[in-house]
Amino acid sequence: MNFLAHIYLSGEDEAVIVGNFIADGIKGKRYLKYPPQIQKGILLHRAIDSYTDQHPIVKQSTARLHKNYGHYSGVIVDILYDHFLAKNWKQYHTQPLDEYVEIFYELLRKNFQILPGRIQRMMPYMIADNWLLSYATIPGISKILSQMNLRTKNISKMNYAVIELEQYYSEFEAEFTAFFEELIQYTKNKLVEL
Repeated sequence: MNFLAHIYLSGEDEAVIVGNFIADGIKGKRYLKYPPQIQKGILLHRAIDSYTDQHPIVKQSTARLHKNYGHYSGVIVDILYDHFLAKNWKQYHTQPLDEYVEIFYELLRKNFQILPGRIQRMMPYMIADNWLLSYATIPGISKILSQMNLRTKNISKMNYAVIELEQYYSEFEAEFTAFFEELIQYTKNKLVEL
């Protein structure tokens, strides 16, 4: 899953949300230097990634892209799934997406010192271009995929994945919907366990 899903799945605890968001920048046991609720968010992020990577529905989505994008297929599916979450946000949350996203950006500003350097550098771009809200549209996803492709020095060709998104739109959306229901339940149980 990508940023929006990780944030949403964190629940209401701000420290868990921050931990989940920064988790990719925290390697190995370095998470132990953070306060307990941030640790919980980091561990939740890792559990979500592991569950997602092993799930047969996600593997089905990824397989559709593998021929053209190889090992980048999983990253692309994460982004596409965030598109469907943003597009169908009203089914998952009562607060409008634009308000939810703005509150999250404010949470990042408030916790700037806790963020790893890579995320501190990324954050201004994320907020200025409003990545999370842009996920809701195909042009927004296209821009995100193009930015990701640039980060791989044009090796991934992710910028072309919007073609498959449009071609297999209903299949990807059905897979996301089925998978996300299971992931929500898994995450609720994991939060209790952690």
